[in-house]
Amino acid sequence: MSDTTPLAAHRPIHQWAVADRPRERLLRQGPGVLGDAELIALFLGSGERGRDALSVARALLERLGSLRALASADPNQICAERGIGPAKSALLLAAVELGRRIDASVLERGAELTDPASAARCLQRRLRGLGHEVFVALFLDTRHRVIACEELFRGTIDGATVHPREVARRALQLHAAALIVAHNHPSGVAEPSRQDVALTRRLGQALALIDVRLLDHFVVGDGEPVSLAERGLYAAPSS
Repeated sequence: MSDTTPLAAHRPIHQWAVADRPRERLLRQGPGVLGDAELIALFLGSGERGRDALSVARALLERLGSLRALASADPNQICAERGIGPAKSALLLAAVELGRRIDASVLERGAELTDPASAARCLQRRLRGLGHEVFVALFLDTRHRVIACEELFRGTIDGATVHPREVARRALQLHAAALIVAHNHPSGVAEPSRQDVALTRRLGQALALIDVRLLDHFVVGDGEPVSLAERGLYAAPSS
């Protein structure tokens, strides 16, 4: 998404037409119309001598490489950008953490899971960008309300060893009726491997023996999470 209108490009924000300024555009059209750097610039508020907040925000994104990198950056990495001190760094990190907590609220105990896509996005935020594979399970009751979301296995970039019996044991402990599982590909490529498909089917069969349904398995990479169920690579057993 563009961070400026063509007429406003290369001019300080205070010289833009009022209707083109990020804050006014957000209030008039909603936050979705703003680019990444524009949103960051709103938190920065101001830049430094010779560079406005948007220029500083662009430079920060360019140096870090992506929003994902910003989300995992520490204060020192953010403060290394000229024009950003501890106070502005704290604002950016607070915004990132608030976003995480809003997403995590979808997976809080007792929340009713009516939109699997929302669960996928929350699982994506939890797993994306890690340098090692992590396998998590979202345990649900008979009404698909969240019981718990837990990390069950952790591996290296070469893969994690997932034991279906351990997943089944935890499902029994939590009195779960259904599960959604997810794991990340540190390479950033979310394409399911043959091993992913085989594991999902094996896990679904193991859980079916204790009357627990495996609803789906999401693979998390740099783009949208991939659902094995939507791909037709896994079908949950009938009730």
